[in-house]
Amino acid sequence: MTKHEEVQNGVIFPVGEKNEAYAQYFVGQSYLQALVADPKVNVGVGNVTFEPECRNNWHIHRDGFQILLVTGGEGWYQEEGKPAQFLKADDVIVTHDGVKHWHGAAKDSWFEHIAITAGTPEWLEPVTDEVYGSTMK
Repeated sequence: MTKHEEVQNGVIFPVGEKNEAYAQYFVGQSYLQALVADPKVNVGVGNVTFEPECRNNWHIHRDGFQILLVTGGEGWYQEEGKPAQFLKADDVIVTHDGVKHWHGAAKDSWFEHIAITAGTPEWLEPVTDEVYGSTMK
């Protein structure tokens, strides 16, 4: 049974459409709903929803940062060289400029967060099943 299935209907903000624009940077299916896309504001704000086991590739934010506000489900966040952190609603993650990391849903749960992002993402290699599986230990 999959936990937190209510996330697929949007907990606080709409789930949005399938995240086709960034699909090449994800393992599994994600959804994206832009919440702030004003060219006069130098940060992007979006609701990102992950199906179970979905995660994004390793990536780095250049000349910026990323703040994740977890709004539903269960997931993981990991910075390179550090253990993965289990995430649940009400958790907040701050990723500073230049830090290699990934985030995504737990194996048996939908996951949703608001991403507040400044700068330019540099997308890297996918998170392997081996690395992802090690988060469960």
